[in-house]
Parts: sequence; structure tokens; C-alpha cells
Amino acid sequence: MVLNFIRGQFIDVIHWVDDTRDTMVWRFERHGHNIMYGAKLTVREGQAAVFVHEGQLADVFGPGLYMLETNNMPVMTALQHWDHGFSSPFKSEVYFVNTTRFTGQKWGTRNPIICRDPEFGAVRLRAFGTYTMRVADPGRFMTEIVGTDGEFTTGEINDQIRNIIVQEFSRTVAGSGIAVLDMAANTDDLGRLVAQAIAPVLEGYGLSLPEFYIENISMPEDVEAALDKRTSMGIVGDLSRYTQFAAAEAMGKAAGAGDSGMGAGLGMGMGMAMAQQMAGAMNPAAGATPAPAAVAAAPPPPPPAETQWHIAEGGETKGPFGQAQLGAMVTAGALTRATMVWTAGQEGWKPAGEIPALSALFAAIPPPPA
Repeated sequence: MVLNFIRGQFIDVIHWVDDTRDTMVWRFERHGHNIMYGAKLTVREGQAAVFVHEGQLADVFGPGLYMLETNNMPVMTALQHWDHGFSSPFKSEVYFVNTTRFTGQKWGTRNPIICRDPEFGAVRLRAFGTYTMRVADPGRFMTEIVGTDGEFTTGEINDQIRNIIVQEFSRTVAGSGIAVLDMAANTDDLGRLVAQAIAPVLEGYGLSLPEFYIENISMPEDVEAALDKRTSMGIVGDLSRYTQFAAAEAMGKAAGAGDSGMGAGLGMGMGMAMAQQMAGAMNPAAGATPAPAAVAAAPPPPPPAETQWHIAEGGETKGPFGQAQLGAMVTAGALTRATMVWTAGQEGWKPAGEIPALSALFAAIPPPPA
């Protein structure tokens, strides 16, 4: 009875409570690796316990409560050569493996991937995303990756998995034949192909990727800038009409910026001239494609716009006036050779008698006496 009491005081309780988010494997520490025969082993949901005896994988336990005896440790019993009822300690290492999913793992291309695009030719692509991994085979993961590491975290395997992902992603994208502009609409299919390609490699490590996502596929900044310009041109449409509109708008702002009568006259004259040009350019009848039978009978071009003149009188600006109106003003004496006039394209105000275009208006009127 006393012997049973003393033996009960040394019964081991082996378990692991994980308080981290990145620990994949943790070794149960015991001085001298002495584990009592008949110890209690608690394996929680999302865990697996791996026994390693003298460097050799012995047993793997799933979730549950176990008594470490010969009836539930067949491999360990064969290695230890236990007889029935043998109750001395055995030297072994116990590793707890976290079999839950490790989410939010990131991957990305360090260097651009060169692909052949049917529209742009050779292009360089970058991509990044996230994935979820878990330990599918604890025994294989211990023998292939962990070894004797007492605390193995996700950071120790992430670099290797990223390299595998980038390699298979490059191969999948280069052989997919999907245009660069269509890849955003096919990220699900590309992600599924990449996950299928890397599954056999990770299976050899005892791992699996339940989820794999491609968040973005992009081109270099200079290529994206050129693509933005091309998109802008497509939105503008007819470049000639847009140029005329932009020029007219700029002239209107320039004329409105000044408070002088000269600025107002400049804006009015240039605005009217540009409006006439735009009206001719945007006339549907002029821009419509003629029928085959009417190609030879194309309408003549519109006559040039009449020059508009402005008059400065008494500190005020009047106009604009056409050539015929100025002729009537000369006859009535309201316009003389000394009257200051201006039109679009002329440098400053000048006397009407010094302008060749208006000299015919004063031909029938004698000059002032000397």
C-alpha cells in the first residue's frame, strides 16, 4: 500500500497549453527525458503528440486522454522491449504539434516576373497575397522539417513556403496565356492553379495550404503611368475636338482674369472666333460620312469668319463691329483715321488710318488738312 502511494506521487501529467499564435511545435521538457510508465497524456483538440525515442519516431497520438502503457503504445513497446507489468521510467522526447490553421501568412514577389503578354509584349509583373497553412501529417513534419527543435514557429518555415509559391506562381502565370488586363478578373482561377501546383511539394513536408489568395497583380510604375495615359485618351475620345474645347476654355479664363477693357475685348473676340471654328468642327452634317453615291458631291468648306473690330472711345471699349458696320461709321463721321481700333491677333491698339485692312474705308474721304 505504501509502495502504491509513493508510485502515485510520481505519475506524470503531460500536456501543452499554447498561448501564442505562431508556435507550430513545442517539446515537453523533462529532466533527463524520463517519463514514467503509466503517465497521463492529454492531447487537446487542434494538437497531436509525437513520441521520439532515441532519435527514432515512435508513436503519434491524436486528441484525447491516454495512459502511457503497453496496450496503447505498440511502437514504443517494441522499441523498449517491455515485458508485461514493466513500470520503470523510459527515456523519450514528447513533441506537441499544433494542427490548427495558421492564417494571415503573407507572400510576395521580391523581383518582377517577366511574362509575354499578347497585347503589350514582354511585361514585368509583381504580385502579393496571403495563405493559410496547417500541419497535415505531424510525423512527417517532425522528421522532414522540425528535427530536434524544441520550439518551432511559423517564421522558420515561411521563407521556404514563399519561395515555393513564387516559383509555381511564375510558372503558372507564364503558361496561363491570360492577358495582363484580364488577370484581375481571373485571380481565383490563378490562385487555384498555384495551390494545386504546390500541394505535392508541401505534402512532402507534412503541410497543406487550405486557403491561398492572390490580392494584387501589378506592373511597374512607368508602365502603369503609360497605361493611365492611354486610358485617358480613350475617355477623351476625339482628340481634335478636345483640343479645341480646351483652347476655348483657356482663352475665356485668360480674358476674364483682367479687369481692363482690353482684356474683355480680347476674350470676346477670340471667344467668338473659336466658337465659330468649333461650331463648324462639331456640325454633325459636316462630320457625317457621306453615302457612296454622294462622295463626289461633297459640300464646299464654310467661308472664313469675318474679322471683328473693337473701338476705344472716351475710355470705353465698343464693339465688336464687322467691316460693313465700320464703313457706315466712317460715312457718318463716327470713325476717323485717328480712332483707336483693335482686333484678335493685333499687338495693342492702333489708329484706324494705319491699318491696311481698313484703308479702303477711308479712300473716299479726304485726309485732314495740314
